[in-house]
Amino acid sequence: MNIVVTKFGGSSLADASQFKKVKNIVLADKKRRYVVPSAPGKRNSKDKKVTDLLYLCHAHVETGIALDDVFKYVKERFIEIVEELGLDYNIEKHLEIVKKDLEAGASKGYAASRGEYLNGLILAEYLGYEFVDAQRVMIFDEDGTLDSEATDKALKDVLGNIERAVIPGFYGADRNGKIITFSRGGSDVTGALVSAGTGAELYENWTDVSGFLMADPRIVENPETISHITYKELRELSYMGASVLHEEAIFPVLAAGIPINIKNTNSPEDKGTFIIEETNEKQSKTVTGIAGKKDFTVISIEKAMMNSELGFCRKVLSILEMNDVSFENMPSSIDTVCVVISDSELRNKKDRIVQQIKKACDPDSIVVHPNMALIATVGKGMAQNKGVASKVFTALTKADVNIRMIDQGSSEINILVGIENDDFEKGIKAIYNAFK
Repeated sequence: MNIVVTKFGGSSLADASQFKKVKNIVLADKKRRYVVPSAPGKRNSKDKKVTDLLYLCHAHVETGIALDDVFKYVKERFIEIVEELGLDYNIEKHLEIVKKDLEAGASKGYAASRGEYLNGLILAEYLGYEFVDAQRVMIFDEDGTLDSEATDKALKDVLGNIERAVIPGFYGADRNGKIITFSRGGSDVTGALVSAGTGAELYENWTDVSGFLMADPRIVENPETISHITYKELRELSYMGASVLHEEAIFPVLAAGIPINIKNTNSPEDKGTFIIEETNEKQSKTVTGIAGKKDFTVISIEKAMMNSELGFCRKVLSILEMNDVSFENMPSSIDTVCVVISDSELRNKKDRIVQQIKKACDPDSIVVHPNMALIATVGKGMAQNKGVASKVFTALTKADVNIRMIDQGSSEINILVGIENDDFEKGIKAIYNAFK
């Protein structure tokens, strides 16, 4: 259908100079018919995101504090953008409506969504596109879950009659008109849904990096940019913390077979990263990326003949469920099973969980390993290449990193290792250098 949907993040729309870059990008390709903006992000390291200021406004009202001192910063940001763009547009009228709504006790979701809403109004005016309020096309149930079928229908009904439009990201509404937001970063999801609903040939996600990097640049100096990555590889890396794109944004475009291109607003000539359903042999690398997380606890449970005891693992998982704890990973052998749990989930429940496992499962031993980190080495090409695991383990051994846990899924696109927190950065560097 010759439609490209473009989503711009907060850093891409932080001020008037960024708006000008966005306009040049959008107008450079007539296929870029639908634009999804985020709220203004930080202009510098000491700045505040507009969404955070709006959350603070809501908190002020809830606690009985006047919001004027905070809202003036919100007002100044938007007025400054309009003035520096030279627009003859009365944004103050919309700002006053937002302020009155907040003072009248508008919901937290309403407060959080107004950054995208106001930015959308300005961007639509600046581009000469029609403004479509996201609450018309992002339909939620009353319990706060997205109604995918209703959303898809609304997008087709509304945008089918509009040649070019700006649709704010991050929020929608239920059938009673109550504003509901996606989780933080949810503008990515809006862009994906608009792409699927309009049958776009491409979903461009514009941010402040030139694509998806092979490793965290805060750990590895100048890591390579990944040119192509499959949805499956992205899911594995995103789950382990390598997040350039909101995880939920993958599913609408995956189902529709629409590729995603991660691009840099500040360097639009860079090719960025294409996220696609499958790579061909020429595109596929042995290892696509390395990512990880720190601060896990591993509970290792050993019992002779565990494999012949019906329901053993079910008992362990039931105990976690009773304590409202989810687990990250569960590697096992014939007489041993380990549950890997994020410290943020475990909190002060560790001793109680251990005692309950002892009582319910009667293990021969149960050992708790705190201060653990997980590193995922991900790549579709790993399944076709011999010696990948050996290369990972050799790299860690040479870097004097002790491997406490190893797990590899049946798909063979991910090798997961558990190491000490203190060795995390060293481990990431070692694996990266072995495969770069």
